[in-house]
Amino acid sequence: MPKAPLPASAMTLLREPNPAVVSMVMPSGHPMSVATWYLVENDGTVLLNMDAGRARLRWIEQRPQVSLTALKDEEWYTHVSVRGPVVRWEYDEQRALADIDRLSRHYTGHDFGNRSAKRVSAWFEITHWHGWELA
Repeated sequence: MPKAPLPASAMTLLREPNPAVVSMVMPSGHPMSVATWYLVENDGTVLLNMDAGRARLRWIEQRPQVSLTALKDEEWYTHVSVRGPVVRWEYDEQRALADIDRLSRHYTGHDFGNRSAKRVSAWFEITHWHGWELA
């Protein structure tokens, strides 16, 4: 995988609300991936927001390295994968709720529906990337 920075075409794809999966390592050492929403921030970090009760949150806390693959909507062969360390956490419920609202608006145009869900936000730095069919 090439190291960051990403070419403009890869960053353009990442900034769109495309389908994505995030991967982490379970305590057993096995990889685990799950569909996710994400958002590239102005500083280039990638925002993830998780339900506070999910096992994947604990796994990422234990091993704060993640990878994310975004697939161009309707053109799954065009994709970009990025990876890097989690560099920031947000455990404050109101701030994390504001983050999931930003993600939900990015993907659906509306605030997140479950207003009582406890959320945690994590931002990771892109250190490596790989892509296919990027114009």
